[in-house]
Amino acid sequence: MIETVKHLVGSGGPSGFGSRSTAEHVTVNCDLRSLTAIITGATSGIGAETARVLAKRGARLVIPARSLKTAEETKSRILSEFPYAEIIVMHLDLSSLASVRRFVADFESLHLPLNILINNAGKYAHKHAISEDGVEMTFATNYLGHFLLTKLLLKNMIETAAQTGVQGRIVNVTSVIHSWFSGDMLQYLADISRNNRNYDATRAYALSKLANVLHTIELSRILHKMDANVTANCVHPGIVRTRLTRDREGLITDLVFFLTSRLLKSVPQAAATTCYVATSPRLRNVCGKYFSDCNEARTSKLGSCGVKAQRLWTASELLVSPASCTPHLYRTFKCSLTNDAMCKSQAL
Repeated sequence: MIETVKHLVGSGGPSGFGSRSTAEHVTVNCDLRSLTAIITGATSGIGAETARVLAKRGARLVIPARSLKTAEETKSRILSEFPYAEIIVMHLDLSSLASVRRFVADFESLHLPLNILINNAGKYAHKHAISEDGVEMTFATNYLGHFLLTKLLLKNMIETAAQTGVQGRIVNVTSVIHSWFSGDMLQYLADISRNNRNYDATRAYALSKLANVLHTIELSRILHKMDANVTANCVHPGIVRTRLTRDREGLITDLVFFLTSRLLKSVPQAAATTCYVATSPRLRNVCGKYFSDCNEARTSKLGSCGVKAQRLWTASELLVSPASCTPHLYRTFKCSLTNDAMCKSQAL
């Protein structure tokens, strides 16, 4: 109850910022002129505002997108406001593992450093769909594509941080909706990746966002073990009406947003937590945490489980492996999370 009241009035937390802070406000003292940032989902909504503000603070931006035309339009809008910004547009379809690999290869060919990776892109698929890799589309786009993207870019980020002394930042945009998922993660994913019989759009979305949280936990453990000068944290941006809900436009959606209007944030407010975690000097060496309203918050019980996080990582490694094949995908994924060594060896 107290947290809800704080959110409604916008009172600042330990960081000095709160639910009504904007992305520009939380970065006012940041000079990012020597930094390079990749921001997925930067062509609209929270991602576009994040890109705009980081460009204003001087960062070189890489904007990956499925539609190069849309990305170029975003670039033009930012340049119209900040003519000296450096923005690179590249193709990326996060639902395709092959596309993720091509993007990383193309980025590496530019020989650029990488200081900030913001995994912001999200999909809420009202209708059941399967990716070209045989995975339910929401999970593939929101989590698995970002998992592979982060994995392939991590070496560059670690090397950049070592060479420059500037700590790298990885920010995974999740949602408080991750706490809505309960049950067997892998069984549900296997079911909805095979057919649409048990598909529920909200549950699938919650699953993908829970995976983002668990990814952050395990990635932070690995970074600590490597003694890398890179941090990984995840953020809940808040409730905001963006293009993410475009598949659910209609009377019910309008009614839900009307009833929750007092809790809604503007897009600049929703981008604040992402920008704060990506840039704030106060968060140096802070890793593996979950942030909401620009302050550290608690995840769900399942979202804080280190064992689940490790098992998800193992399963994800197998899923993105070039040697992986769809007929074994579901069995491999399930066996990894149940930690059944015999079953795992059979799947491999």
